[in-house]
Amino acid sequence: MGPSAVLLVQPGKWTIVNLVNNVWSVAGSGSRPSVNQMLDQYFITRNLKKGWYVTTSPIITANWNAPSGNVWTVPFGGGLGRVQKLGNQPVNWNVQFFGNAVHPKGGSSWTMRVTLAFLYPKYSKE
Repeated sequence: MGPSAVLLVQPGKWTIVNLVNNVWSVAGSGSRPSVNQMLDQYFITRNLKKGWYVTTSPIITANWNAPSGNVWTVPFGGGLGRVQKLGNQPVNWNVQFFGNAVHPKGGSSWTMRVTLAFLYPKYSKE
């Protein structure tokens, strides 16, 4: 368990969010390794025309229990997405690529994220 915090601003056609948390193990078997991990995910999105947007939402992590040199994963990159309808179903899809500027030994030097979210908007009855 541990604390989490979210900050959000939406100036004009931008959405800027930062989500950060840290978790610690507090219960369970004493034979399991202890957990002390941080996650920081920021989102920066610029809305374009016709539902298109450019975005970056890397997930920065730190394993505070890892040996020196293996603590951080720090990706850098971004991608493109669109909110549109597939038939009658609104969806939000995006593709992002990240190079891991810092990563644990033996960890991946890059990441690709593909997202497809089905949207169920609540329509007002006016």
